[in-house]
Amino acid sequence: MIASDKRQEVAVAELAILNILLVDDKDENLISLESILENPKRRLLKAHSGNEALKIAFEEEISVILLDVQMPEMDGFEVARILNENPKTRDIAIIFVTAISKEEKYALQGYEEGAVDYLHKPLDINIVKAKVAVFEKLYRSKQELKVYAEKTQQINKQLDEFVYIVSHDLKAPLRGLSSVTSFLEDELGKDIKPEVKDLLEMVKSRTVRMQNLIDGILHYSRMANNKTEKEIIKLSELIASIIDLLSIPNHVRIEYPDQLPTMFDEKIKLHEVFQNLISNAIVHNDKEKAEVKISCVDKGAHYEFAVADNGVGIKKEHFEKIFGVFQTLQSKDRHESTGIGLTIVKKIIEQQGGKIWIESEHGKGATFKFTWNK
Repeated sequence: MIASDKRQEVAVAELAILNILLVDDKDENLISLESILENPKRRLLKAHSGNEALKIAFEEEISVILLDVQMPEMDGFEVARILNENPKTRDIAIIFVTAISKEEKYALQGYEEGAVDYLHKPLDINIVKAKVAVFEKLYRSKQELKVYAEKTQQINKQLDEFVYIVSHDLKAPLRGLSSVTSFLEDELGKDIKPEVKDLLEMVKSRTVRMQNLIDGILHYSRMANNKTEKEIIKLSELIASIIDLLSIPNHVRIEYPDQLPTMFDEKIKLHEVFQNLISNAIVHNDKEKAEVKISCVDKGAHYEFAVADNGVGIKKEHFEKIFGVFQTLQSKDRHESTGIGLTIVKKIIEQQGGKIWIESEHGKGATFKFTWNK
């Protein structure tokens, strides 16, 4: 951790001095730009040709390039095109320095090749300084964000490792407790007193619940932060596989359209969302004939899905509460629940850029709706 922090400190410190590349085939123009931009926080690199400019850009970390358009052999437009095609250099801010016509067609050509701005000769000193300063500031901000993003990623990784270790350590005594309970049941056999049997059953139930809770925490940590490969998903097949997996009771009827969209996304996360919502719709249903209806509406940029049931419903004051971690609305003695499922669902949907909400009246069923970007 200390070594990592040191690397990040060095990375931030390196932002104090930025490399600016000046490209012009004429020495007098380079000297003029150098005199305008000279600053202790800048390292000014000079190139007399397009090929020399490309060599420097590929070797050095460049923040801004001031690039002359009219050069022999390789003009500025071609240099910009090559820089824009390379992943290492495509994000460098290029400012064209030109004496050619200010006509729109030349400006458009420059922007198409990757330029972010123009400076016209003869140069205005104040404009040159102002424009370079703006792109320097943008570069510094971007690099600082990159450093802090890496630090955040490292912290998340350490948190994942911490959760895994703690969860593993918590499971060890639970396994021991489960073994002791089973041993006592076997030893007491048929002579076990009803009150002792009830007590042992309660211990077994609470042990299983705690194990499920630990597994839920691990699952939440993995599902919320891990990225998986995208693949083609036939949603109707996905729903069918979830229904088969859940072993639906005979009194439950699940309806979904024959025509559901085919998507290209992270299958495991979409599976997690639908499995949780369908499972909840079944578990929290008090009707003799339970119904679950799945629907989809194409909203252009995204799909809007709904999982509706005719169960117990949810009071309005609990709409937000149920998405909180470890939150359940029914007694844990009545329904074994870790209270993590809907938290995972909300996290996955929001990470994908969507949102989830509830429409419900207590006693009249509930509908969970969520959006999923195409």
